[in-house]
Amino acid sequence: MTQYPEIRLHLGGTWWGDSDRHVPVINPATGQPIGQVPVAGAEQLQQAAGFAQQGFAIWRATGAHDRAAILRKTAQLLRDRADALAHALTLEQGRPLGDTKMECMIGAEVLDWFAEEAKRTYGRIIPARQPGVSQLVEKQPIGPVLAISTWNVPINHAARKLGAALAAGCSVVLKGPEEAPASTMMVVQAFLDAGLPAPVLSLVFGDPAQISDTLIAHPVIRKLTFTGSTPIGKLLASKAGAVMKPATLELGGHAPVLIFDDADIDKAVAILSMTKFRNAGQICISPTRFLVQDGVFDRFTDGFTKAAEAIKTGNGLDPDSQMGPLSTQRRVEAVEALVQDALSKGATLRTGGTRIGNEGFFYAPTVLTDVPTDAVAMNDEPFGPVALINRFSTYDQAMSEANRLDYGLAAYAYTGTAQTANRLAADIESGMLSINHHGLGPVEAPFGGVKGSGMGSEGGPEAV
Repeated sequence: MTQYPEIRLHLGGTWWGDSDRHVPVINPATGQPIGQVPVAGAEQLQQAAGFAQQGFAIWRATGAHDRAAILRKTAQLLRDRADALAHALTLEQGRPLGDTKMECMIGAEVLDWFAEEAKRTYGRIIPARQPGVSQLVEKQPIGPVLAISTWNVPINHAARKLGAALAAGCSVVLKGPEEAPASTMMVVQAFLDAGLPAPVLSLVFGDPAQISDTLIAHPVIRKLTFTGSTPIGKLLASKAGAVMKPATLELGGHAPVLIFDDADIDKAVAILSMTKFRNAGQICISPTRFLVQDGVFDRFTDGFTKAAEAIKTGNGLDPDSQMGPLSTQRRVEAVEALVQDALSKGATLRTGGTRIGNEGFFYAPTVLTDVPTDAVAMNDEPFGPVALINRFSTYDQAMSEANRLDYGLAAYAYTGTAQTANRLAADIESGMLSINHHGLGPVEAPFGGVKGSGMGSEGGPEAV
């Protein structure tokens, strides 16, 4: 439990660690290296594509019930190994152990659900226009998939991408995150231990540009699924479009939260103060722009600020910690710059706004009010523990601000009237909307955005 695993690539049943180049894995709670990641070269990437081709021939011929059995066994292995997985993830990514163990449980639930979907990829019969003619629609796996995952929730990202692709009968080359490689590697090991044929799933780490350039264009790869920032998603979408390959893109967000005068304010404060600072705000659906109606602005802001000040920030291995560090020194510097920019333009600092300690990448839960719309944080995804709280008077004012940006991943609202809730459902430009609770993300529901937040879904039947 105290050792950080040795990081390897997986290619066709071989765990490969020899490389001319490695990149360090940094524990964000200490700022110190805990391991190193071998960088896949051109030869390894070509091998991964070759194994994906072999694996697709095997896996597409495997019956849906057999595919489902392997997914379910993998899910159980994740539960059995949750303590070791959570420990590795906390070391490399920083979140408290309770959070990382919960991610293991959610990843297992995701695989269980996709196991059942594997058996339900129904087609349909279309009535024919002429006698003696049958018109049948069958769903076939698209082919080998390049899945590019990211570091903030790596177990869940891997489970969603692998669960959907493997349920459909596709083979996968998984490009894991260099910042959080061990947890991703352990998920892949669980699939192999559950009986997944080795060529069906490869795992590579390395230079993101080299990997994407090589494998998106590779004739074997037929589909891209990517989670990450909007600028990188647009770049990868253009590369996939150039070779006519479809892409599922789950990109950045800047989630508005609309809190109306008739809302249950105590409930809103309790839920939003917990969800805003989960994973130090490093979640794509994190509530970010809080738009609060005049009549409850002071009450909500005071309650939310008090809750933010009560959060215990510290090493994720400390059982008392409620929020861990940011992922890298770069994230700390980016959040510092966003806060200073907002303050220079007239925002008010209610709490936080500073680094914590002299080691690791800790930043205090921060609340800013009266933030002008020309502040960078009001336009670029903060991806950190920063809440931006502004007031509004009318519904139309709130809607104008909520829909102002090109992001459209998640949105939240708190209201006591069905009429307002129904209007929100029609007017919010967002792939997902949660009203009076924090209910986004169950695997059985679609998960994805509109506008600059991506296309396609990583949840629901649509994911398969």
